[in-house]
Amino acid sequence: MITARGLARTFQTRTGPVEAVRGVDIDVADGEIVGLLGPNGAGKTTTLRMLTTLITPTAGDATIAGHDLRLDPRGVRSGIGYVPQGGSTGDDGVVMDELILQARLFRLSKADARRSATELLGSLDLNGLDERTCKQLSGGQRRRVDIALGLVHRPGLVFLDEPTTGLDPQSRANLWDHIRDLRARGTTIVITTHYLDEADALCDRILVMDHGTVVAEGTPDELKRRISGDIITLDLDHADAGDAETVVRVAEKAVAVRSSIAEHGRIHLTVEHGDQSVIPLLRALDGAGVTPGALTVKRPSLDDVFLAITGRSLRDAEQHPDPARTDPAQTEPTEAGAAATSSPNH
Repeated sequence: MITARGLARTFQTRTGPVEAVRGVDIDVADGEIVGLLGPNGAGKTTTLRMLTTLITPTAGDATIAGHDLRLDPRGVRSGIGYVPQGGSTGDDGVVMDELILQARLFRLSKADARRSATELLGSLDLNGLDERTCKQLSGGQRRRVDIALGLVHRPGLVFLDEPTTGLDPQSRANLWDHIRDLRARGTTIVITTHYLDEADALCDRILVMDHGTVVAEGTPDELKRRISGDIITLDLDHADAGDAETVVRVAEKAVAVRSSIAEHGRIHLTVEHGDQSVIPLLRALDGAGVTPGALTVKRPSLDDVFLAITGRSLRDAEQHPDPARTDPAQTEPTEAGAAATSSPNH
């Protein structure tokens, strides 16, 4: 559904040029959910806006849903749905009217437009809200209307830009279920997010972005296993330094330990496959007369992955963004003019 090579975008700002995206390669197969994960300023939204024809790449080429991004932008727009961060509805718009108008803009007949809108209202838990104005809806309901607007013309490829930002936990969980249902029905989805749990829960593959480049790619499990391994934590009752050193030596003879940290009566062992290491580790500890008070095994989080690649936590990057890296696609006027402020759906 998507093949992009060398996509790049440089913005001219008041303080000089900003390389928002620095040559990314992207491949998305039919039926996948692919996530662009990274902090604000990583280039996620700029990448999405290039792929949806809202801004023109400074360099690179792409084919989107069978259409050349540069030579046939109208063809690209005809085959995609787009849900921006800021929402797609006005406060006074009536839900059904908004959906029918959107479908008609994509040349569905009036009957097909109403039929598609009605089906989406049911599948997105919006039954009974068709005659309400958007300002009467809750945040979660309004976000689902945004998604319905991106789907009402039945595209095979949908772009969701930070779809759950600002939603409460229950609304986020409900929206996740709807996104999974879209994939189950064959829709290909590209989603940008800075939520670690969201990327982990939803995405078949993740492109980790930082400073305008893709710094890692793979399934959530592949990323976590390849970069950090699994972590076994042993609780040692009344452990002293000698006990910890003994346990580490015993563990290193029993299993392949990548690294170890001893602190406050706990030992953290990083190993290749935690589930396969538990039994030989316990046998070796028992043979050495060491009985841990507790043993836990966990896979590293995506934040551990980001930390290993970039040297900083994703959460820290969110809380302390580099002002020079604020995404110009969201904040700066560009030579793309009105195209950067309008939806491809319109």
